[in-house]
Amino acid sequence: MKTVTLDVRSPEQAAQDFVNAWKSGKARKSARISFAAPELLWKVLTAKRWEILKAMCGAGPVTVREVARRVGRDVKSVHTDLAALLNAGVLDKTEAGQVVFPYDAVKVEFLLQAA
Repeated sequence: MKTVTLDVRSPEQAAQDFVNAWKSGKARKSARISFAAPELLWKVLTAKRWEILKAMCGAGPVTVREVARRVGRDVKSVHTDLAALLNAGVLDKTEAGQVVFPYDAVKVEFLLQAA
């Protein structure tokens, strides 16, 4: 099963992970998409967009119309949500213009601490 971790890390932490991987020559075992703050994660991953990700897990490349059909929403609003997910780097687009979420599972990870 191919899993992606959505997490909250500062740009400095993400850069340090890159440097560590570069120095060790070893890539992470799992994919990771990071957000700079919990508020940004929740702004990108609204309830409707989370529903889209659930529908796309393990589905391979699909058209916008197919995503809309799977989530029971109109094409225009799904297109808007897909654009936001693409801009955030959560989804990819194929050369044929389909969208793909190349993972079978999603793990969300962040720590809430006192200020």
